[in-house]
Amino acid sequence: MTFSVTGKTAIVTGSASGIGLAIARHLLDKGANVMFADQDEEMLEDELGEEARAEGQVRIFAGDLTEKLTITNLMSATIDAFDRIDILVNASRRMLVSDLLSADGDGVEELWRHNVVSTLRMSQGAAKRMIKHAAQREDEPGTITGSIINLSSTAAQVTRPELLAYSVAAAAVNQMTRSLALGLAPKGIRVNAVAFGSVMSASLQGTLKENPDFRDQIAAATPLMRIAAPVELAETVQFLASEASGFITGQILTVDGGRSLVDAVAPAAH
Repeated sequence: MTFSVTGKTAIVTGSASGIGLAIARHLLDKGANVMFADQDEEMLEDELGEEARAEGQVRIFAGDLTEKLTITNLMSATIDAFDRIDILVNASRRMLVSDLLSADGDGVEELWRHNVVSTLRMSQGAAKRMIKHAAQREDEPGTITGSIINLSSTAAQVTRPELLAYSVAAAAVNQMTRSLALGLAPKGIRVNAVAFGSVMSASLQGTLKENPDFRDQIAAATPLMRIAAPVELAETVQFLASEASGFITGQILTVDGGRSLVDAVAPAAH
């Protein structure tokens, strides 16, 4: 059993920059066909436009994935380009600070729509395509049809008032993952999530530029004493997308350098 994703087709949302881009690039480097999907058309074009026009293993799709029609169009575009969908990585996510006493500033509706509902609608759309393709192949019961991987956060496990909306959304994604895993298991679709801690994302890089001392705070709060590189998260996603994890579903795999094992008194780093 290997971690191979060669020849598989993956959709990665939020892949114009940051962690989503790192995941999509990694799957591409490992031999997958990849649809890079993001709301930011300009960034997609700047990063991947030339490769997409070569009509090889890369395609790009720009649109608001909180809209049902946009999701339907993304699924159709992927099938048109690559004939199938094997892997969905829901990497599009937002993070903001909540104002607990403000209905307009708590961010709950925004993050619920973007981090939770969009993830669910994407999963539903991809699962339908996976099931249809399996039926066309006349797969035997028990055959792995596809893999859906959601990005979550260790914020789901801790109570940080300033991260109210983000924490609630992450917890919802975890439960959604379990529910979809159970419901889709008879169809051969595995659903898992990666709950990560401090990864060198675009937003964290910006934070560290403003506050360089923050790096030391993160290291002090993390047993492995460092920030993860995006490729480490990408490699975890590759494992969950591959046959090596063929008997794993409904799991929330924590990738945080051991941070969730400790109860730090100091405020959360990131």
